[in-house]
Amino acid sequence: MTGSNQTPYYTPTSKPSSATHPFSSWKKINLYYLLAAISFLCCACYYAGYLQHTTIFTPSKITSSTTNCFTSQNTTTTTSPISSSQLDFTTHHAAGDGGAVAPDDTVKIYPPCDVKYSEYTPCENHQRSLKFNRDRLIYRERHCPEQNEFLKCRIPAPYGYKNPFKWPLSRDLVWYANVPHKELTVEKAVQNWIRYEGDRFRFPGGGTMFPNGADAYIDDIGELINLKDGSIRTAIDTGCGVASWGAYLLSRNILAMSFAPRDTHEGQVQFALERGVPALIGVIASKRLPYPSRAFDMAHCSRCLIPWGEYDGTYLMEVDRVLRPGGYWILSGPPIHWRKYWKGWDRTKEDLNAEQTKIEQVAKSLCWRKIVEKNDIAIWQKPYNHVHCKELRKASKNPPLCPAQDPDRAWYTEIETCLTSLPEVSSEEKVAGVQLEKWPKRLYAIPPRISRGTVNGVTVETFEKDSQLWKRRVSYYKTVNNQLGQPGRYRNLLDMNAYLGGFAANLTDDPVWVMNIVPVEAKINTLGVIYERGLIGTYHSWCEAMSTYPRTYDVIHADSVFTLYKDRCEMEDILLEMDRILRPEGSVIIRDDVDTLIKVKRITDGLNWDSQIVDHEDGPLEREKLLFAVKSYWTAPSTLESKVS
Repeated sequence: MTGSNQTPYYTPTSKPSSATHPFSSWKKINLYYLLAAISFLCCACYYAGYLQHTTIFTPSKITSSTTNCFTSQNTTTTTSPISSSQLDFTTHHAAGDGGAVAPDDTVKIYPPCDVKYSEYTPCENHQRSLKFNRDRLIYRERHCPEQNEFLKCRIPAPYGYKNPFKWPLSRDLVWYANVPHKELTVEKAVQNWIRYEGDRFRFPGGGTMFPNGADAYIDDIGELINLKDGSIRTAIDTGCGVASWGAYLLSRNILAMSFAPRDTHEGQVQFALERGVPALIGVIASKRLPYPSRAFDMAHCSRCLIPWGEYDGTYLMEVDRVLRPGGYWILSGPPIHWRKYWKGWDRTKEDLNAEQTKIEQVAKSLCWRKIVEKNDIAIWQKPYNHVHCKELRKASKNPPLCPAQDPDRAWYTEIETCLTSLPEVSSEEKVAGVQLEKWPKRLYAIPPRISRGTVNGVTVETFEKDSQLWKRRVSYYKTVNNQLGQPGRYRNLLDMNAYLGGFAANLTDDPVWVMNIVPVEAKINTLGVIYERGLIGTYHSWCEAMSTYPRTYDVIHADSVFTLYKDRCEMEDILLEMDRILRPEGSVIIRDDVDTLIKVKRITDGLNWDSQIVDHEDGPLEREKLLFAVKSYWTAPSTLESKVS
C-alpha cells in the first residue's frame, strides 16, 4: 500500500495543505476509513465462508505430549479458532461395519466392493488377459480396463486382515489372513521358499537356486564382485519369486527393484510387498521395462525362466538398456553349469548347451565381458563406454545400434532389437555419462544427468535448492505425523510425483523404502536422476491403475498430483486407486492448491478416510496446503456373516 504513486496514510500529526479546505480533508479521511472497513468485512466474510467448507489445522499452535500422532491427544489450542480434532495415526486393528459413513448431501458415499475383488489388480486382470496374444507373454503385460469399467467402490481387505509385522521381522513373517494362498508352500516346498505355520507364513530365505538361503547365495556373489564398497546400490531382479534376493540385499545397502508377472503362482509379488520388500507386477515381453536407461548397477536372474537367447536376444538388449555402464548381469540356474545338473533339469545336454551358446553370443554382441562362471553363478559386465564396441560394429552389425531416440522413454514403448548407445566419451578410459559417486555419497552428489545439462530446466542450483526444500518439508511432515519418524510404524512408501526424489532422499536414514513415481504426463522426465541418486522408482500414469496389489503401501505422498491431472482424468478415480493400494490404517499426505484440496477432502470423506487440511510449512498465507489423512480399518465380512446376510 506504499509507493511513490500512492497517497500516504493519515496520521494524527498530518496537516492539510494550505490549498485544501479542512472539511474536504476530513471527508477524504473518512473515505479511507470507510474503504478499509469495507475491505475488512469482505475478507472476514470470505474467510468465514471458507471455514464452513474446511478446517485448517496449524501444528505450531498445539501443545504436545506423547500420545496422539499429531502431537497429543490431550491437545489444547491457544488462539486458533480453525484447529479441529487431530488425526490418529496409530494402528488399532479394530474391524468395524465395513467403513460406512453417515449419509451427507454434499458427500458421495463409496460403498465396499464385493469380497471377490479383495486382490483386484485392474491392469493385470486374468480374464482380460486371455483376450491377448500368448506369444512372448504379451497377455501378461498391462491391459487396463476402459473408463466405463472402472470400479466405483472400495476394495475390501480379507476378513481377519492384520497390519504386517514390523521390519525387519516382516522379512521372515507374513500373516496368513493377509495373503491367504498356500499354493507356493506346496509347489516350492523342497526349495525352502515359504512355510505355512498356523496363522502365518515363514520365509526361510531360500530360492530355487539358493536352498541354503539368500544370504549365503549373496555371499557367493560377493566373492565374485564387490558388494561392499558402495559402487553397487541399485539392482533389478527379473522373475523375482517372493523377492528373497532383494530382501536380503537391503541389509547390505543395496536397493533392489523386484518384479514378476501375476501368474499361476499366486501371490509372489504380493508376498514380497507384505514382507516389506520393493516389488511390482511386471514381465519382459513386447514393451520396454518402465525404467530409464542406465538405471541399475546390477541385474539378476535366478532361474527366472526368461528365454534370454530367443527373439534375437531382445530381452538381453533390454537388460543392457537399463544397466549402468560397468554394471553387472548375474545368471544362475539353467543353463549355467548344465553339465552337472542336466539330468535334474529334465533336459538334454544338447538343448542346454545350445541355450547357453545363444546367451554367450548375444552377450558378446552387446560387448559384455564375461567375468566368471563359478558353480551355479555366471556374471557378465557391461562396458563403461561404447568406444571399442562401435569399432566392432563396423565388422558386425548384429545387433545394430538403435536409431536416434530417447533411451529413457519407457511407458508402453516397444522393445527394439538393437543396442542402445551410451553417451559419447572423449577416450576409452572415460565412463559414459560420468562416473557415479559411491553410496551413500551418491545421494546428495550432483547427479551426472544434471551436471551434464541433459535434464531440461534442471540445473545444479535447482537440485541444491530442491534438496534443501525437501529437508524442511519432511521435517515438517514429522511434526504433523510424528509416527513418520518412529521406526517400524511404516515400511512401504509411495511418492506419486517424485520430481528429483527429495521426499525419498530425506527418509533414507529411516527403516523405510520409497517407490518414486515420475508420471508420464510430467513436463520433465527426472526418473534417471532419481536412479543416479541411488533411489528406485518407475514411470506411471495415474489415469490408470498401478501394477501392484491392493494394500501395498503404508504411506502415500502426492505432491501437486491433482493439479497435474486436472482435465486429464477424474479426481475420484485417482483417489479410489490410492484407496485400493493403501493399507488399512495407512496414511496419506497430499500437497496442492487449497481449492483443489477442498474437493479432494469431499471425496476422501466419502471413502471414509479421516482427513484434515493443514497449513503449508511456510505458514497460513500460502495458497498451497496439505491434507493429512488416515484410511479406516475395515475388512470383508467373515464367510459366516456373508451367509447370514
